[in-house]
Amino acid sequence: MTPRTEHRPQMTVEEFEELERHAPETVRLEFINGKVVVKPMADGNHREMIAWLQRVCMQHRPDLWLHAESGLKTERYRKGRARADGVLVRVGGLKGQGEWSEADGALIAVEITSYDSDTNRRDRVEKPDGYAAAGIPVYLLIDRDDASVVVFNQPENGRYRHEEKLPFGATLKLPEPVNFTLDTEPLKEFVD
Repeated sequence: MTPRTEHRPQMTVEEFEELERHAPETVRLEFINGKVVVKPMADGNHREMIAWLQRVCMQHRPDLWLHAESGLKTERYRKGRARADGVLVRVGGLKGQGEWSEADGALIAVEITSYDSDTNRRDRVEKPDGYAAAGIPVYLLIDRDDASVVVFNQPENGRYRHEEKLPFGATLKLPEPVNFTLDTEPLKEFVD
């Protein structure tokens, strides 16, 4: 007799969006690779780092705005939903968008690692692939675990072809279409 395997249907994007609409405000959900993921709430340093990056972006590119905690349609055929720590778009670029914006207007997606067990899989593996598949030109990962910044760019076939990792304190060039130099020295003050 052959053992029976149970087939569990995968949640659809529509079912996820309905679930997310009814989640308490203290719970932030994402839908990555067909799975519901609970994203940790940001701590004070995390929020300060995003605020710092908003100021820097505004100084260098006043035609752009870095929106914190922005929902994006990601992955192939927009079947994923990621809540990026930051999304850089042209001023007014999210006008008329719903909770989950199309990724075509995003110039850069930003993630700051959290201190939880899923950060490696989520921020270093799944999100770069999802953002690349959505065609977001640049992904900036601020990695608090090893005090580094990683810039991914040149998305092609669901992957970024280029990545550069530098320690906090280094100066790095954010590539086109962002196109400005980022001095990461201020990030050193957030190392725990």
